[in-house]
Amino acid sequence: MKQILIVEDDNNLSRGIAFAFERDGFSVKVADTVADARKELEQDTIDLVILDIGLPDGSGLDLCKEIRRRSTIPIIMLTACDLETDEVLGLLAGADDYITKPFSLAVLRARVEVLFRRLENQQEQQLQQLQSGEYRLDTALCKLYRGDEEIPISVTEFRLLKYFLSNVGQVLSKEQILTALWDNQGKFVDENTLSVNISRLRSKMEADPKNPKTIQTVQGAGYIWVKEQNGRKN
Repeated sequence: MKQILIVEDDNNLSRGIAFAFERDGFSVKVADTVADARKELEQDTIDLVILDIGLPDGSGLDLCKEIRRRSTIPIIMLTACDLETDEVLGLLAGADDYITKPFSLAVLRARVEVLFRRLENQQEQQLQQLQSGEYRLDTALCKLYRGDEEIPISVTEFRLLKYFLSNVGQVLSKEQILTALWDNQGKFVDENTLSVNISRLRSKMEADPKNPKTIQTVQGAGYIWVKEQNGRKN
C-alpha cells in the first residue's frame, strides 16, 4: 500500500484530502508543521508528499529542498501562492507538480496517479537496464551501449552479456555460463562456441582484446566481468 504524507496546517483541508485518498486505498499520514513532517519522513517510508508552502514553523519550499537533497520521492506543492513566480520557485525547489488553492480534489487525485504511474515506468525502465561502468545493456531491446554509442551484438552475445552483467565481479565457470545459455530448443552452446563469442565480445569492447580489462579469464576457473569503481576497474 502506497503511503502519502500531507503537510498542511489547515486541519479541515488535510482531513478532507486524507479521507479521499484513504477511500482510494492509500495509507495517509498528516503533519501540520515542518517539524512534524520531518518526523514522519524519518519514521516511515513515504511514497509521495503533498506539501503546503506556508507552514507555522517554516517554509514548505525549504522543506521541499531538504527532501529533494536526499530523496527522489514525488512532491506536489499545494498552496494559495498562485503567482507564476511562486510556481517557478516551487518547481526549482524540486517539486514535481504545483497546484494552487482553491483546487479540485479530482484534479489532485489525478495528478497523484500520474506521478505514481511515471515513477513505476521509471522503475520498470531501470529494471530493463544493466549497467557496469561505461557499458549499459538494454534487456528489453537486446542492445549494448558504451555511453551513447551502440555496439552491435548477436543474440548469443546478448545472452552472455546479460549473464555477466547480472553477476558483475563474480568468477563464473564455463559450466555455469553454458547452463545459463540454454536455448528454447534444448541445445547447449558448446565450450568452443563460448570461447569464440567471448573473443568476439572482447574485439568489440576492448581497446586491446588480447589484454582484456572487462571480461577477463580466470585461469582454471572461468571468466569474470571486472567491476568498475570510481572510473577504475578493480
